[in-house]
Amino acid sequence: MAMKKRVYLDYAATTPIRPEAAQAMARYLDDEFGNPSSIHSFGREARLAVEDARRQTLAALGAVDGRLVYTGSGSEADCLAVLGFARRHPGGCVIRSSIEHKAVIESTKMLAAGGYDVRVAPVKAEGTVDLERLAGLLPDDGRPTLVSVMWANNETGVIQPLSALAELCRERAATLHTDAVQALGKIPLEVDATGIDLVALSAHKLGGPKGVGALYVRGAVELEPLVYGGGQESGLRSGTENVAGIVGFAAAVAASTSELAAETDRLSALRDRLSAGLHKTLPGIVVNGGDAPQRLPNMLNISVPDIDLEGVLTALDLEGVCVSSGSACSTGSVEPSHVIAAMGREGELASNAIRLSLGWGTRAEDIEYVLEVFPKIVQRVREFPGD
Repeated sequence: MAMKKRVYLDYAATTPIRPEAAQAMARYLDDEFGNPSSIHSFGREARLAVEDARRQTLAALGAVDGRLVYTGSGSEADCLAVLGFARRHPGGCVIRSSIEHKAVIESTKMLAAGGYDVRVAPVKAEGTVDLERLAGLLPDDGRPTLVSVMWANNETGVIQPLSALAELCRERAATLHTDAVQALGKIPLEVDATGIDLVALSAHKLGGPKGVGALYVRGAVELEPLVYGGGQESGLRSGTENVAGIVGFAAAVAASTSELAAETDRLSALRDRLSAGLHKTLPGIVVNGGDAPQRLPNMLNISVPDIDLEGVLTALDLEGVCVSSGSACSTGSVEPSHVIAAMGREGELASNAIRLSLGWGTRAEDIEYVLEVFPKIVQRVREFPGD
């Protein structure tokens, strides 16, 4: 029996590990297994590997004035930024956009439940934050304020106007945090030039291993740790560092940034071919974020009317096509997207959103296969709902 073709278009959820990352990690899973906090040669070699990886990653971020704090995930990095700021500044204010990652949303919900001043900035229909409305939310009493707006959205790929937002935050003496988990390795990140204070990152979204993330912290920014213990990571994240994961993270960053320009062109062309093909065969679909000034080159989010969403996703999976209904960090359930709803979509357009995200392993023949099976599945589900 011939093996069914498999097409993975869920790179926004996670990615296959890059060969460069796996190769770099191997020695630290075997011979070089030391604890970076140990003073003997094994420890020194591990510590040197961590610091080399840290320097390489900071350079790739265009970040000189600050620290890179390794965490266990991008979600932890977001939580460290938001909760660490609030704990350091009791009586302050946190402003987030309405389309943030659940790590930011749930952190701010917890803060609000405890009486902390939390405010939510709306986004425009195109998916970019409304800067004028956000400016109106900034306190004018001099309180410490954190503004949290993700660099690129994890469901639509819409890129936010970070430079303009950073300028606004500087004018109003607010600290700016951005979740750059999806942006890293997809677009150039010039952190210092842009003027961002806190940047959350994750390894497994660009070909690195799962279980390692990082938070860039600009020099003057002060946070309280979430994890206490031996004082690793400048006292902001205690616990023995994941040496192999950190080394693999740096290798994945290096690989993705070295081919950034070529991959941007290649993935944009594949995404546009996918979008044009689906528009031709599925009249009535809407590209969520399609009117935004900038989107990530690898992401396409469409709303498909008159379908059973779970039925379509299941049928696609049976045909070997792996896509998502939204963020993979929402427990694996099929729920209406808070991102699409925040953009003003209602009814079926909000509840029937499908995310297709491409990556370094996606090929033209994968896109053609999806264009062949996707319309047939939608038609079948419409004709025979519940089958």
